[in-house]
Amino acid sequence: MGITPDEFMVVCMSHQVSDGEVVAQGIATPLVAAAYLLARHTHAPNLYFSSAIGQGVCRSPAPLSLSHVERLWLDRSLVNIGFARAVCEVLPTFHPFEFFRPAQIDPYGNINNIAFGKDFRHPRLRLPGTGGIPDVTTYLNEIMLYVPRHSRVSFVPQLDFCAGLGHNSARKHGKGPRYLVTDLGQFDFAEGRMRITSFHPGVTIEKIQAHTGFPLEISPEVMETALPTDDELDLLRNEIDPMNIRRLETLSGPSRRELLHKIIESEKCIHANN
Repeated sequence: MGITPDEFMVVCMSHQVSDGEVVAQGIATPLVAAAYLLARHTHAPNLYFSSAIGQGVCRSPAPLSLSHVERLWLDRSLVNIGFARAVCEVLPTFHPFEFFRPAQIDPYGNINNIAFGKDFRHPRLRLPGTGGIPDVTTYLNEIMLYVPRHSRVSFVPQLDFCAGLGHNSARKHGKGPRYLVTDLGQFDFAEGRMRITSFHPGVTIEKIQAHTGFPLEISPEVMETALPTDDELDLLRNEIDPMNIRRLETLSGPSRRELLHKIIESEKCIHANN
């Protein structure tokens, strides 16, 4: 079986995690959850998990799930704190490691999760919203980003709305995004502007540029992304996410709907037998 783009993304994201960190997981982010679990199973066994799903802090993370994920997080939590307290106390105090998924991103790492279209009252498309992104991106030193489907829809020269600060002159604290991964490659912001550092196997720099709505910088050390190890793939496919929940972020339309129904039916069978 070939290595899929979601597997490259999960492994690349897991390599950014250091042991002993507090890692924060948002809602509906299975790629991020899979990456944290992979890091915990490999090089970072001493993670603490702050989850928006269970609104608590866990030492033992919940496995990937759709229909039972809230109960799993709540069952494993050390403390339940609520969303407001998490944003106002936990995030500013512990500066947890977190990946954000922008709907739009500009060359400097500013991000938009509000709406497409310049008129807020009559947008072309209203997006899920910002959550705590406007708060934490103003002071975090290491902002991590991921985009499951790299296209000119997401990578734009100018945002319709700004929901999170990148390398921006308005910034008073923090340093802006440090890292970005997509289904095509990896990027940094070494000089405050997005730069290609690696391209996934089967992808070219030219393809990445063609899918980006602004000129990209290219690192002088740019290389092909390293392949996941056999152990990483085995953990991800057979222990961490055997139902392929992570792929919901990379699919759309009928393919996503088909996988969603398949996962729900699989979970019904699993919990009916337990």
